[in-house]
Amino acid sequence: MWSPESSFSRLCRGAAALAIAALTAGCFQPLYGERTVGGGSILRDQLAAVDVLQISAPKGTDDERLAVEIRNAILFDFTGGGAEAPPVHRLKISMATTRTAIIVDKNTGRPDYEDYGITATYSLTEIATGKIVVTGQTFSRVTYDIPGQQQRYARLRGLRDAESRAAKVIAENIRARLSSYFIAGA
Repeated sequence: MWSPESSFSRLCRGAAALAIAALTAGCFQPLYGERTVGGGSILRDQLAAVDVLQISAPKGTDDERLAVEIRNAILFDFTGGGAEAPPVHRLKISMATTRTAIIVDKNTGRPDYEDYGITATYSLTEIATGKIVVTGQTFSRVTYDIPGQQQRYARLRGLRDAESRAAKVIAENIRARLSSYFIAGA
């Protein structure tokens, strides 16, 4: 049964909720915005001032190619393809890779699906003080299938695609963590 009191109270509650939402809307700042609320430097400028060191990996291996791919992805994420600013922070990354067979054909003993993983450990250091301000570890696990036991090039291409996908995830995770540090300071 409809009553004017219940619809009026719903209207008041709705208006109160909208008023609270409007008041708190000014408290938030877009992470990748062009201007900051407090007048500080924007995130893009802070990320462009990070010197990303070469990631060490054994010469002539797939890990060396992945190390370059991760570093290039991070540099592009930090600068947007533009010039780097004079460095204020230094980022050091080390990585390890794994490959595991998930499903094995019981007749041939060859894998049908494999899991490829990268684990990266990173630290961000202030250049002026030498103080480590951020440390962390991130990982990425991706699965790829092997379309046929006689198609070795398809297997290699699947592995290469899995490596590239995992490298992109690592770069995105590191960028997100450092963006959080530069905006929130923690």
